[in-house]
Amino acid sequence: MGLLDILLGRTKPVAPDLDQLFALPSAAVTLEAAAGFTPTGVGAVCFATVEGAAFEQTHREVQALLDADADRTGPPVELTQDGYGYSWLVSRRSPGQLPQLVNDLHAVNSSMEINGFGPQLLCSLAAFGDERGRRLGLVYLYKRGTFYPFAPLPGTAERRDSALELQVKAALASDLRIEQDLSRWFPVWGAPGL
Repeated sequence: MGLLDILLGRTKPVAPDLDQLFALPSAAVTLEAAAGFTPTGVGAVCFATVEGAAFEQTHREVQALLDADADRTGPPVELTQDGYGYSWLVSRRSPGQLPQLVNDLHAVNSSMEINGFGPQLLCSLAAFGDERGRRLGLVYLYKRGTFYPFAPLPGTAERRDSALELQVKAALASDLRIEQDLSRWFPVWGAPGL
């Protein structure tokens, strides 16, 4: 960053650090102890859909890579689209296979990035639930290299449990790189697993 950038208040964007995803299994232990949430076995990578043969080929390669996993006991990886037009590549594992789920999320992000589609990556999500039926997603913002909790309230209205999100933020502050700018805690309505 140059002197002119400093004077004009410009900042250098944070480079994505996909290795941050590997902190999720240890954060899950803290999350269970602090708030009673356990992994559901569902994880997904969200990206802006792009038309074209190269992008379609990358989708197929990623799906084939993850579906070839001999340890996978659940359904194969699926591609879905939410009501806002974003695509989600969804991986399902048993709830006790969070490290394998994290490997899936990392592989999807890495493959998209290597094939030149890093700018289309938006976020990755690992879903959690508790005994009261509440859902929680730990969302990794690809372009910021940070996590934030997203806790939708049950029902048809798009409302979130902000108090729970702040409780989770405090509990996981030493486990994950938490996004400090709350305006960047975007709701991911209709995300797989939530």
